[in-house]
Amino acid sequence: MPQIVVLPHPTYCPEGAVIEAPRGQSVCNALLDHDIEIEHACEKSCACTTCHVVVREGFASLGELDEKEEDLLDMAWGLEATSRLSCQAIVGEEDLVVEIPKYTINHASENH
Repeated sequence: MPQIVVLPHPTYCPEGAVIEAPRGQSVCNALLDHDIEIEHACEKSCACTTCHVVVREGFASLGELDEKEEDLLDMAWGLEATSRLSCQAIVGEEDLVVEIPKYTINHASENH
């Protein structure tokens, strides 16, 4: 079973984590199943960017981005070439290393 290495994040995963995720599961669901409470304001329907992650290793194993995800990612805080919406990034055969960005555009969660 592929592993996901989650780099430390001050709120969601201060110590970092190494979790196992079945092939075919979204990165978002894998994180949530292991008590890493990544934001997902649209309930994983690909309608926001709060579950944005940067895939540091294993990006190519996640498959192609569709146009809707690409358009949404343009609005994500800290966008990088290997950014994905974790609700749309499906675990493949390879292990992954993911980083949850420090901020999101969810103003309600950031006390704005």
